[in-house]
Amino acid sequence: MSRAIVHMDLDTFFVSCVQLQNPRLKNLPVIVGGGERGVVASCSYEARKFGVRSAMPIRMALQLCPEAKVIKGDMELFAQKSHEVTQIIEERSPVVEKASIDEFYLDITGMDRFYGCYKFTNELAKSVTKETGLPISFALSTNKTVSKIATGEGKPRGNLQIPESMIRPFLNPLSIRKIPGIGEQSFKSLSQIGIRSIENLAEMPQTYMQGMFGKNGLELWKKANGIDNNPVQPYRERKSISTEHTFLQDTIDIASVKSLLVHMVEKLAYQLRQEQWLPSVVTLKIRYANFDTEPKQFKIPYTSCDHVLIKYVLSLFDKLYQRRMRIRLVGVRFSGLVRGTYQINIFEDTVEMMALYQAMDKIKNRFGFDAVTRCAGTILKTKQAKPEEENPLKGGLYYKNM
Repeated sequence: MSRAIVHMDLDTFFVSCVQLQNPRLKNLPVIVGGGERGVVASCSYEARKFGVRSAMPIRMALQLCPEAKVIKGDMELFAQKSHEVTQIIEERSPVVEKASIDEFYLDITGMDRFYGCYKFTNELAKSVTKETGLPISFALSTNKTVSKIATGEGKPRGNLQIPESMIRPFLNPLSIRKIPGIGEQSFKSLSQIGIRSIENLAEMPQTYMQGMFGKNGLELWKKANGIDNNPVQPYRERKSISTEHTFLQDTIDIASVKSLLVHMVEKLAYQLRQEQWLPSVVTLKIRYANFDTEPKQFKIPYTSCDHVLIKYVLSLFDKLYQRRMRIRLVGVRFSGLVRGTYQINIFEDTVEMMALYQAMDKIKNRFGFDAVTRCAGTILKTKQAKPEEENPLKGGLYYKNM
């Protein structure tokens, strides 16, 4: 029996949310993002006609579409609407995986015996729109890759069904850019050897693809051939992410404690970005030498940027540490998490700051977390560290361990 895998994706999710709040924005070119130096988080189809795209600098987007209305993102609103959609889908579907803040995978294998897989999915999509006001597209096929590609091809408000016999005819004429997992570098490498369509890629020998791209090359070949056995993972929302450090000897060296806190936050923030989480609550915990433990938390705007989170944690420490006693343990926890497909807070941060974090994360991904870190977070005392204000990005100085 063939699997029945559904991919559901909310159409222009951020834009649809702000249009719900302000109906006068409907049918207008709308850009959701940060300020003039920020980037486009989402844009309406009316704006896309002018060439505006997600992750584009807003300044460039406004040059392409001067009439566009720029709306600052509201993560509280987006998280709430995403939660509403998640509840509707989970209540009515047997197995659900929430892939991001606005997309879902469903495994409804076997439902055709009782109800009809396509009919069930179509009515579920209608329920989501009716109960939340948000438009949603979906595609039904035998695996996650084909369903995701088909959803993109059917937008906006698409509702495609790709049976097993039609997978190759559907995929063959499409660009290899449509395959999940093919980034800009992979696209350039494949284009240089004449592989631009999915059909070209599917006809390449497996051994050649594996030799060129390693294990990832074999996965790309499988996806081009419509092969994807990855299961739909039941959705479980992470509640928080945290870390603690117990000192070997109780300390009153506040400079070292703050340096440690910077390092802890930097590591947690990197994990947040890798797992695509944004926290809204930061909690600091101090345990003194007499084992008294005091926590303090603070509500913050959604972000996964080191320099922002460090500021809040150090501020909490200054407010919490009042006893002047030796410290036995410190702990940091980020909670109130929401999912997103972007790495950092694109509603607040500049293009330059985003580029900096993306570059650093690439280095960490390739060489390990400690390949590049903040001088302020190094535990070893060194004269190389310079005052933070000397960095024009106000994020501390970075160095690469050799």
